[in-house]
Amino acid sequence: MSPSPAKSDVTLIAERITNAVMEHRLPPGVKLAEERLAEAFKVSRTKIRHALTVLAKEGLVTLYPNRGAFVASPSTQDARDLFATRRLLEAEVVRSVIARATKADLRKLRAHITKESEARLANDRRAVIKLSGEFHMLLARIGGNRYISKLMDELCPLTCLIISLYDSPHTPACPEDEHIRIVEAIERQDEATATRLMLEHLQHVENELKLSPQDKVDIDWDRMFA
Repeated sequence: MSPSPAKSDVTLIAERITNAVMEHRLPPGVKLAEERLAEAFKVSRTKIRHALTVLAKEGLVTLYPNRGAFVASPSTQDARDLFATRRLLEAEVVRSVIARATKADLRKLRAHITKESEARLANDRRAVIKLSGEFHMLLARIGGNRYISKLMDELCPLTCLIISLYDSPHTPACPEDEHIRIVEAIERQDEATATRLMLEHLQHVENELKLSPQDKVDIDWDRMFA
């Protein structure tokens, strides 16, 4: 699908780098060289610099004077703090979704669950990771609180980054049935169960994190952003 012409080059570049992080194609700590990115995206280094500044404000990129930009490397404490924040936010998200979701919204959630299932059947781990994060972002949008939605748009890519850093590459990004159970409880308007399932789900994902060294990855910048 071609990108929306209404979006600026800077926004599109930032989105594509974010997607690469969410899909585990860009690991934590990798240097984001402006010259290489400019060649890959076929834009000026100025636009790359602006996109990296946007991502730095969102916490996905760290800028170092005289060294350049790097994909952020969240600490173990950052990981714990992020999940604590998500538990606070997503309990409210669930309540808001139950109060506001239309039949069309519920169909969107079901369609997204189907995409997740198809990605699992195809053993496409990158797609599963991305779709898992997007599920939570979709819930936040349906919930209708634009401030929470904005936060979730920032926290979900950071969560993928943390999973990339601390999780086993062979561990599922999200347990297979937990999203569908949350959606089923939402459809029943069972707020207590849906909230409990969401909190258990986030705790489950956090509990899967492990402290292990990250192998150095060679990045083919031209192929990644071709």
